[in-house]
Amino acid sequence: MDETRDGEGEVFPNISADISSAGPVPVPFSSVNWSGSSQPVEAKTKAQGMSHQSDVLPCDQLRDQVIGNQSSHTQLMETLLHLRQTVDDCITQLTTRPPQLDLPLEEQRHNQATGEQEAFLRRVVNLLQSGAMWGLGLQAPRPTLGPRDDAGGGQQAQLSRQLDQLVHQLSHLEVAFVSHDLSNRGIDISAFERSKFQDFKTYQGDKYHEDKNTMGFINLGVSENKLCTDLMTERLSRSDMNHLEDALLQYSDQRGQPFLREEVARFLTYYCKSPARLDPENVVVLSGCCSVFSALATVLCDPGEALLTPTPFFGGLVMGSYLYSKVELMPVHLDSEITDGSARPFQLTVDKLEQALLEATLKGKKVRGLLLINPQNPLGDVYSRDSLEEYLEFAKRYNLHVIIDELYMLSVFDDSVTFHSVLSMESLPDPNRTHMIWGTSKDFGISGFRFGALYTHNKEVASAVSSFGFLNGISGITQYKLCRLLQDREWIDKVYLPTNHSRLKAAHRYITNKLKALKIPFLNRGSGLYVWMNLKEYLQPCTFEEELLLHHRFLGNKLILSPGKTYMCKEPGWFRLIFSDKPLPLKLAMHRFYEVLAEQKRDLRVKQLEDPQKE
Repeated sequence: MDETRDGEGEVFPNISADISSAGPVPVPFSSVNWSGSSQPVEAKTKAQGMSHQSDVLPCDQLRDQVIGNQSSHTQLMETLLHLRQTVDDCITQLTTRPPQLDLPLEEQRHNQATGEQEAFLRRVVNLLQSGAMWGLGLQAPRPTLGPRDDAGGGQQAQLSRQLDQLVHQLSHLEVAFVSHDLSNRGIDISAFERSKFQDFKTYQGDKYHEDKNTMGFINLGVSENKLCTDLMTERLSRSDMNHLEDALLQYSDQRGQPFLREEVARFLTYYCKSPARLDPENVVVLSGCCSVFSALATVLCDPGEALLTPTPFFGGLVMGSYLYSKVELMPVHLDSEITDGSARPFQLTVDKLEQALLEATLKGKKVRGLLLINPQNPLGDVYSRDSLEEYLEFAKRYNLHVIIDELYMLSVFDDSVTFHSVLSMESLPDPNRTHMIWGTSKDFGISGFRFGALYTHNKEVASAVSSFGFLNGISGITQYKLCRLLQDREWIDKVYLPTNHSRLKAAHRYITNKLKALKIPFLNRGSGLYVWMNLKEYLQPCTFEEELLLHHRFLGNKLILSPGKTYMCKEPGWFRLIFSDKPLPLKLAMHRFYEVLAEQKRDLRVKQLEDPQKE
């Protein structure tokens, strides 16, 4: 599978990295400037905690020293992960079970009688599902391999203390979870929230800062564009942004302020290359694209119904469909290997959509729509116009709604790739069932503004979604600033977009060149803020349990990446890496990345030595 293309010249100095060597990989921290000017960026990264030992023990001594220290911890971690996998499947069944409102009264009473046992199970599942054992600051013991290691009882004692602390804190957590304060629904939501956001909460409490906290977490798991904060800060600080009037301090139309909806319609007409002017009455603005999607799923589907979506896909949409609407996202699994009917890895075809729809129907699921992301997240694929038409025609044949998330439409930085918005099509196969979502979080790097917009030709859908503005509206002051930003077409076209694309391209080139040096396969797509990479070589065996172990090893080295299971990828070993960060933290992140993979490689060698010994 040929997944990479040769990159252009590097902005960063070359980092020589032989991951197959036993020692950690040294990374020089030289000054880099991505702004396009010749001025160097002052390197501020601290040296604390970055010293390394260059000496490595011979293989037989390494084996004897590490096996004893590592074995008990590895067995415990594997047992916990297998248990987590089991209860993960269990809670999925519990939370996706369709409502049984038409059962006979006797069976309804029986279900009610078993409710408390089920609630208790949910709480126990919550304990593991939340990943609490990983968020307590209990890092997995990671034996150093230099000559100063204590091969005696020091590490064993430390391991024993950590395990005792783990059991002690888990016992307290169990008491907390076995509580009667939450309803069953509240328990489900709490478990879901903890399982999805534990890493992010840990990161929030210990963020990397180039001056104040050089040893903090670097987050290359959450998709945020931090490359142009200087431009955005300057633009948002101008005097035209500091307007205030009474109307901005009061409740507004639940669909959003009229002036903002009008500007969004003009903006999308221009950048989506719509053949006709878009109607502001078809625009609804809410607090983020996930809010828009959640509202759409609620008004288009009944609880227990489903939407088809190609996987891997952005897992945050699961929460959007789950919290309010109880709508299931049915995966259309894509293959990393090129198969009959596909020309590239993870290619979506109509045949795969047909097969997924048939399988869902056989399972008794009522499918109401198709969810697409374009450019795709996490793959970075940009759908061709012909492909879009094929997907829309498929949906029309089966009377399905189509929700298209175009959140990254202005983040296509490869000049050879052309983005086609669904709003650019001369005629839609089923305009009343086609709904487009866009926001400023990714393209403009202002996720904190919490802005998402829906454009739909169906005024009935627009009206229904707008009712969610009562709960998920945006402040009047924020709406005014957004309007002024979107109006400044000259600044966007001549300053922001060229600079943003240039910096995205440079950061992407830096990351992909490092991955090539490590011989790590990845998808090279030239859009979005991320790279989809294959770390199967570092899993033995290649399972989702091992993927999670590697993920937590990254966490132990203060680096957050997103494992493939988060995106419902059917193949273990894939990870998403965000490259849209500033040069210094990105370089430090890659240093930590190298360290973890070198350590993982050493452990695999130890395991290979250990297996024949057991035999």
